[in-house]
Amino acid sequence: MVKLTVDEGQVNKLDSAQQGTVPQDIMITVYLAYAEDAQRQHYLTLPVIDGTTLYEALKQAGWLTQFEELARWCDEVADVAVPTAKRWHVGVYAQKQPLSYRLQPLDRIEVYRSLSADPMSQRKSKSR
Repeated sequence: MVKLTVDEGQVNKLDSAQQGTVPQDIMITVYLAYAEDAQRQHYLTLPVIDGTTLYEALKQAGWLTQFEELARWCDEVADVAVPTAKRWHVGVYAQKQPLSYRLQPLDRIEVYRSLSADPMSQRKSKSR
């Protein structure tokens, strides 16, 4: 697993131990991205076993431990099969997906955060 963390313009790269004895032909690579706020973005390249779900990848990446709000949200929607239009926090390539979504090779898992301001209010204030 290769972990990149961008914290106020500083890029940190962390390598973890190898994946053990899982044959490489059943492993796929997925990418994870999360912009915690404007200053802190998290990017991760994660080898997982083919058939891993979106939820399992978040757990393997350690993000459910690292980001408590994400873990709480996952607990709330664990049984939801169809993503709702509002308040859905995860997707693959900008498409909202349920936590049970089976990952494909090279999928990019994206964790979305709530908007910090109403877009309509921002547009109005810019036009003044």
